[in-house]
Amino acid sequence: MSKDKKPDVMEKIVSLCKRRGFIFQSSEIYGGIGGFWDYGPYGVKMKRAIEALWWDYMVEQRSNVEGLDSTIISNPKVWAASGHLDKFGDLMTDCRECKSRHRVDQMEDPTTCPNCDSKDLTEPREFNLMMKTYVGPVSTEENVAYLRAETCQPIFVDFNQVRVSARQKLPFGIAQVGKAFRNEINPRNFIFRSREFTQMEMEFFCFAEDSMEWYGYWRDQRLAYYKDLLEFTDEDIRTEDHAPDALAHYAKAALDIEFKFPFGWGELEGIHHRGEWDMTRHQEFSGDNLEYFDQENNRKVTPTVVETSVGLDRTFLALLCKAYDEDTADTNKEGKAQDTRVVLRFPAIVAPIQVAVLPLSKKLAPQAEEVYKKVRKYFRSEMDLTGSIGKRYRRQDEIGTPYCITFDFESLEDNAVTIRNRDTMSQERVAIEDLRDYFEKAIDKQ
Repeated sequence: MSKDKKPDVMEKIVSLCKRRGFIFQSSEIYGGIGGFWDYGPYGVKMKRAIEALWWDYMVEQRSNVEGLDSTIISNPKVWAASGHLDKFGDLMTDCRECKSRHRVDQMEDPTTCPNCDSKDLTEPREFNLMMKTYVGPVSTEENVAYLRAETCQPIFVDFNQVRVSARQKLPFGIAQVGKAFRNEINPRNFIFRSREFTQMEMEFFCFAEDSMEWYGYWRDQRLAYYKDLLEFTDEDIRTEDHAPDALAHYAKAALDIEFKFPFGWGELEGIHHRGEWDMTRHQEFSGDNLEYFDQENNRKVTPTVVETSVGLDRTFLALLCKAYDEDTADTNKEGKAQDTRVVLRFPAIVAPIQVAVLPLSKKLAPQAEEVYKKVRKYFRSEMDLTGSIGKRYRRQDEIGTPYCITFDFESLEDNAVTIRNRDTMSQERVAIEDLRDYFEKAIDKQ
């Protein structure tokens, strides 16, 4: 198995995603639209699996984290309080020669166009990343609203509602998964930087004196999540602390968890000590009291916030890049390679299809379907009938299915099936009545 990621691996991944129905360009029949992507049948299954895994790890397994599902559009004052309307932007410049637009901070030489090497550039100017819309029947400035640029701000706004209804005391967290929108100047690297994306965020509200301890706790928890559940190694991910002079003005500490993509290291998740700034700003702009009364110490405090923020789409892309592999079969007598097997080695816990049922012959389809009905109650499954058994194995390899069940004529006699392992290519005979127990143990090991 080759571990060497070739320079063109991104092109292969994008092609595979389209061919196998993972991810493809939005509105493609109309020429597409930059920075927007649709998730197809297998993409949706895997995206939901990633979300469910994160939600279970961050919310369901904890008594001190609550869930929230807020609206995409909030009162515009939310974004004034957060600073997005004033400061949320990038410096951009336009090339007068080729008409391309670039973020200044991403240019190796801010005086030269990276597209055509022209020196004829416009003066850098700020470009706000908020997406504007209108609420109501009239498109006037009084009706302006914005699609949320991040999912965390509604969490701060709903702090008291959640705290009271859930009967929570500090320290506790509020988590949510949802769409966010940024009018990126230059979307790039497939789904790594898009204009519409899904965030998975958790804001942990605590006392200032304990905040750095919680910051370290959540850093360690998130690293354990990537290593234990997604099977990323120290070669795949690293942490980058923000230098003191690079911190946001309100932040006490921050770090990025980065993944080594084929195009280089890129941010996967941010762990941020946000201080009291968010809660103070929303209290100031709304006029509502967002302080917390600490009964044990008979004091009022403004909660300090520690944030974990990860892009679901970037997690998906990291899993794709980690999983993509090509196996070259043994050479023939003339010394030429016989075949190349493209395989996605996803952890079984997030694979879009965990178990595929393949009848050896279409004559066996009715009996194989009964097996399929049994396993699909517990695992993401599909029944694959089209093509030879070899072609079906290869198709399942390309969508990352870790286990294939082959129902053959012998199965009619011994009530057993052959299970093929995606990674080892080994085959094992297992009784049909033992399949649930077998796969639960196999998937838990991963």
